Amino acid sequence: MTEPVCIAVIDSGVHPGHPHIVAERLLPGACVLPDGTIEQEEDAALDRIGHGTAVTAAIQELAPAALILPVRVFRDALRASPRALIAAIDWASGQGASLINLSLGTTNPAHAEHFAAALARSSARLVAPRTTAEGDPCWPGMLPGVIAVGLDWDVPRGDVLMEAGVLYASGYPRPIPGVAQQRNLHGISFATAQVTGLVASGRI
Repeated sequence: MTEPVCIAVIDSGVHPGHPHIVAERLLPGACVLPDGTIEQEEDAALDRIGHGTAVTAAIQELAPAALILPVRVFRDALRASPRALIAAIDWASGQGASLINLSLGTTNPAHAEHFAAALARSSARLVAPRTTAEGDPCWPGMLPGVIAVGLDWDVPRGDVLMEAGVLYASGYPRPIPGVAQQRNLHGISFATAQVTGLVASGRI
């Protein structure tokens, strides 16, 4: 029997009680502080802002058999230090993740070599946006070997379009009944999540 894919989701954590989350497929996660310190106490990876839960739900919709390893780097807002992101990649790799969803990055190329070193240490495949929503280059998504994601609102949810080595996907997450897509969280994070789910399920 094939072992389930283990996906690390580096984001704001996950709320296991959310109705779109399959809590039985969640592994004990961690919180990574801005200085790279790892915290693993109970509820360390509990989502308090909702973004990581929505990203995880989008992945689980497309890869329901996968195991999810939540890694919280966002605390009170959607920002994290490059040191925290690199520590999160290292920790997730050490926990046996074979796929890492990183729906964010930095536009500062000075951090590129440090991300490249982390990827060289890791046996996991990294899925990350190649550019920001405004089209600015984004690291580590610009690095060779990364499964690079782009945003295309016209691609149907659950599908991708490949151009020049970049996988383009919709920026809309799993829908909420009765809520217009534009009023839900949306953007490059969810294009990245969809690509991760499709890779994990073997569809791309």
